Amino acid sequence: MRALYLLAAYLAVPLHAVLLAWGSRRDRSRGRRFGERLGFGPAVPGRPVWIHAASVGEVQIAAVLVKGLRERFPAMPVLVSAFTPTGIGRAQALSPSVPTRCLPYDLPGSVRRFLDRVQPRLAIMLETELWPNLYLQCRRKGVPLVMASARLSERSARRYRLLGTLVSEALAGATVAAQSEADAERFLSIGAAGDRLHVIGNLKFDFTPPSDIVARGQRLRAHYAAERPLWVAGSTHEGEEQAALAAHRQVCMAHPRALLVLAPRHPKRFAEVAALLGAQGIGFIRHSQTPAAHAADSAAVLLLDTLGELLHFYAAADAAFVGGSLVPVGGHNLLEPASLGVPVLTGPHQSNGAEIARLLTERGGAVIVHGAAELAAHLSEWLSDAGERERVGAMGRAVVQENRGALQRLLRLIEPMMSPPP
Repeated sequence: MRALYLLAAYLAVPLHAVLLAWGSRRDRSRGRRFGERLGFGPAVPGRPVWIHAASVGEVQIAAVLVKGLRERFPAMPVLVSAFTPTGIGRAQALSPSVPTRCLPYDLPGSVRRFLDRVQPRLAIMLETELWPNLYLQCRRKGVPLVMASARLSERSARRYRLLGTLVSEALAGATVAAQSEADAERFLSIGAAGDRLHVIGNLKFDFTPPSDIVARGQRLRAHYAAERPLWVAGSTHEGEEQAALAAHRQVCMAHPRALLVLAPRHPKRFAEVAALLGAQGIGFIRHSQTPAAHAADSAAVLLLDTLGELLHFYAAADAAFVGGSLVPVGGHNLLEPASLGVPVLTGPHQSNGAEIARLLTERGGAVIVHGAAELAAHLSEWLSDAGERERVGAMGRAVVQENRGALQRLLRLIEPMMSPPP
């Protein structure tokens, strides 16, 4: 099985390189730092704690962990890696003083070069990042490896079981700090060592909004919708923008001056969504063009076509819909609006955060909707009833506060592993 995996990896790398080169024709950031994917790059002094976050969602968790590490181990250097250019960019924005790298391809040579240059004292993989060659090389070089806030759906577990010893050998030296007992059981079923298996909870609950987030939200609200209802459709995917726009048309029947802030998940879709708005004849403005307040006053939709500002708009909103959930993507971060006391709507596809969705919906801090009609009905109700908005938002915030603590449990777990490797 390992030989087949290696063959597949060696065949996949040239294809990925071609895709990066093609993508860099429109976005130069996609082709940068290619050498890092082959394990090259400058040495990192001080044997850092290395945190890997696959993409934007995990980078948010990495920022929480970086902050916790700096508070508990202030002299300890930290390195953050990601696989996507967007993830790298977000990591740099959230923690500007922390060095970043692209994750090397999972090839023996690339991984060895990376580890030789970085020399991490500890590797922390966030959520579900399982790379057989990387895990094997860490074990051979004596680098402790922790899968932190680890989650594993039953569907993914079934796929991993088909890989047999390839996965169990990779997990043999890893410590798994799972989000829940169910996740821990699934990791055990694919070969995780029972004596290295722990349940710590979900690091996403330890996210704390910036201290100035309320003020930022108020400034955005004053500029774009000082006297208008405002709701956000965040992290949307293809198919969800159409549902949000259909819902907004219905919302505007009861609230004619309502403003929808539409935030596609991926930057490459900003132009596509702008074209969709134009094709439907919808009056819209783009946040990247910093329109004047009088221009915003006549628009029905604000297209959020910048990175790193979705949280600010959640802070400005009366209500929020979180995407990746009406289509089978698995859902995105419900805790960002919930932590701000904003009532949350989301779709039924929640495999990326099933436990978070369950806790929020059971306590009444979020509502599952199945399409534009349900989305519009709840929005219209909430925009008409400030008391109900506040009640739902308060329940969501309470769920976030009650489930914090995974960060401190993780820090206690990794503290004995922090001594440098021989």
